[in-house]
Amino acid sequence: MGDYRIISSDNHIVEPPDLWTERLPADLKERGPTVHNTPDGPFWVIDGMTHFNIFAMGAQPGVRLEDGGELNQVEEWGDVRPGAYIGEEAVKDMDIDGLDVGLVYPSLTIFLYPFVEDSNLLTAIDRSYNDFAAEFCQANPRRLKGVAVINIDDVEDGVEEIKRCVKKGFVGATIPEYMAAKSYRSRDYDPLWECAQDLGIPLTFHISTARVQAGRGWDRDMLDPFDFANFLLHNADFWVRVSLTEVILSGVFERFPNLKIGVAEHELSWIPYWLERLNFSYNDRPAGRDGYRIPGDLLPSDVFHTNCFADFQEDALGIQNRDIIGVDNILWGSDYPHSEGTWPKSREFIETTLADCTEEERAKLVGGNTARIYGI
Repeated sequence: MGDYRIISSDNHIVEPPDLWTERLPADLKERGPTVHNTPDGPFWVIDGMTHFNIFAMGAQPGVRLEDGGELNQVEEWGDVRPGAYIGEEAVKDMDIDGLDVGLVYPSLTIFLYPFVEDSNLLTAIDRSYNDFAAEFCQANPRRLKGVAVINIDDVEDGVEEIKRCVKKGFVGATIPEYMAAKSYRSRDYDPLWECAQDLGIPLTFHISTARVQAGRGWDRDMLDPFDFANFLLHNADFWVRVSLTEVILSGVFERFPNLKIGVAEHELSWIPYWLERLNFSYNDRPAGRDGYRIPGDLLPSDVFHTNCFADFQEDALGIQNRDIIGVDNILWGSDYPHSEGTWPKSREFIETTLADCTEEERAKLVGGNTARIYGI
């Protein structure tokens, strides 16, 4: 490979069983995330509701890449790779994979936007995770860069948490990929956009983060994680297409021109079609012509290219369409230590997926764009 940095825009922590029992306020500990042993294995229980095992996401990195490797949906905490929760070990695994820097997201915590309806409980869960993640990244602040998890049910509270996390060294923040209670068209979110812009903090819509409660015709029951069809919807690009369209066609980026909003772990191939339909509907359908108009002669796709970004893991079809998406708008991520990730063969995946790219394009896609957008 060429002489350039490899930066994963999407690595993860797998939360330890005692994270919230140790850190939540006393009045919330019984309702917060705890691990219950069942005949089917250990599962997280939150506010009386059984959720995911999650440990399987950190116990099987690289297994799918082995001959005959079998993936399980349930694993024990003791089988989780130490690099999933100990910063020093994460850096060792990055060395094995040939990575220079990793942006760090959670695992269980990002799944909770759809399912924890009590906003105060969700805020406390997020804050406790952010504290743990900050400590995790302190193992090597140059190579481990945290992305904070923010509840924005109360926008002002969310703004204060972003400010708090920036002081702890976080370089980005993830917010729900969809808000059922209130559209991202609402001016009520302007303090959030202003804060992120002024602090230079990119916001991301990470996969599996739709805040789907009762509202706007959606209900969280449609996201039953144990139903495979709903799981696929939960992990598709539907929600982000809605939210990015809302943001682009409500003047957010005209009011906050330096704001950056990205899409994490949704891959790329959907973007060319979405941009084409967005432009077509904007110019050639009555609803588009009668709706919000971007100043000047700009198209919605122009706004995307100026203010948005998306990451990929191994989306060769998306890379074939990189000129439509924008070479400067694409970031690569390994998804370590999740079982669907590319560790420990990330460099092989990069070589194969980017085989037709120029050296300049490769340098941007595998590290340069992430470094520029996140100020690394």
